[in-house]
Amino acid sequence: MDLFDNAKNYTEPQQIMEAGLYPYFHALESAQDTEVIMDGRRTIMLGSNNYMGMTNDPRTIAAAHAALDKYGTGCSGSRFLNGTLVLHQELEREFADFFHKEDCMTFSTGFQTNLGIVSAIVDRHSYIIGDRENHASIVDACRLSFAKKFLKYEHSNMQSLEEMLQMLPLDAPKLIVTDGVFSMSGEIAKLPEIVELARKYNARIMVDDAHGAGMIGEGGRGTASHFGLEKEVDIIMTTFSKSFGSLGGCMVSSKEVVNYVRHKSRPFIFSASIPPANAAAALEALRIIKSEPERVDNLINIANYMRSLLAGYGIPMIEGKTAIIPILTYDLIRTLKIAKRLLEEGVYVNPTMPPAVPEGMCLLRTSYTATHTKEQMEEAAAIIARVFKEFE
Repeated sequence: MDLFDNAKNYTEPQQIMEAGLYPYFHALESAQDTEVIMDGRRTIMLGSNNYMGMTNDPRTIAAAHAALDKYGTGCSGSRFLNGTLVLHQELEREFADFFHKEDCMTFSTGFQTNLGIVSAIVDRHSYIIGDRENHASIVDACRLSFAKKFLKYEHSNMQSLEEMLQMLPLDAPKLIVTDGVFSMSGEIAKLPEIVELARKYNARIMVDDAHGAGMIGEGGRGTASHFGLEKEVDIIMTTFSKSFGSLGGCMVSSKEVVNYVRHKSRPFIFSASIPPANAAAALEALRIIKSEPERVDNLINIANYMRSLLAGYGIPMIEGKTAIIPILTYDLIRTLKIAKRLLEEGVYVNPTMPPAVPEGMCLLRTSYTATHTKEQMEEAAAIIARVFKEFE
């Protein structure tokens, strides 16, 4: 056996390419926006996580330019040493205030945020209980932690969660971790029930609000705010690469917890800090969202309008209340063919296949932006209906 045998024998992508159905790495020739240029064509973008429309807002671009001019291209070091800017501290203060928490710390990516939090908080005496459909970054963070045991409960099944909790010593340290808004289905976590079980079984709660922040809650403050449970959730994380139009992530919590993670998290201590332009763009996006809370309503309204259009055409969907609308396609090859035809007709969607979804439950993940127009939705829905008719 050679170390590279697995790589040599890995031919699935090549087979899909040969069939002309490869759905990945389509290069944008324009800014990420409601419409893009992709493969040389005007394309309505229904596959981005640019929920608040911040990636191409003149104000976020101007803020990034100003930071680039003032601070240069990078920090050349860890936040722990030479890589902390006044800009980072300002960013953390304003995100802590936004989420109504005592303190905040930033990480260089969203994936790293989950890894950095869980690996620092959880030790050999602790247990983690996570939703089976949690994001890959949560799963990897739990696997790479020193937790005594990592348990997965059936997706959004509170009986399953309670059974897991009952298996563990009542006085043992426990962390329940869940997505706030699940990225594939757009489903909102059952946070009130999770809070009730956490109280009953002496557990702490962490919510990954990468998709919830900017999408739900008062002024876009996420899942805990949506349910009025901000004081009951111990740790909230979010990313800057979605609603905040940049790159990076942060956690908000009590001063004690943030102070501990800041001094114990290896992914934080041993990584270079967020580049100035990214930090400035995220900060400006946050300020815009706070000053224009109607964007959150615009986002949900445009998604609901699209739902009504798709329902009128008889397109099968997973019902929901967020800006993620999964369109059911079931079969893998059919999914790839539909996604290809939609792109040819000028609509980009994300084909989603196992292991991201169960076998036989393939879907097209569509997601929306506060700056999408009704005219764009009408055009896109008509194209989707026409393409689906081809594959009846």
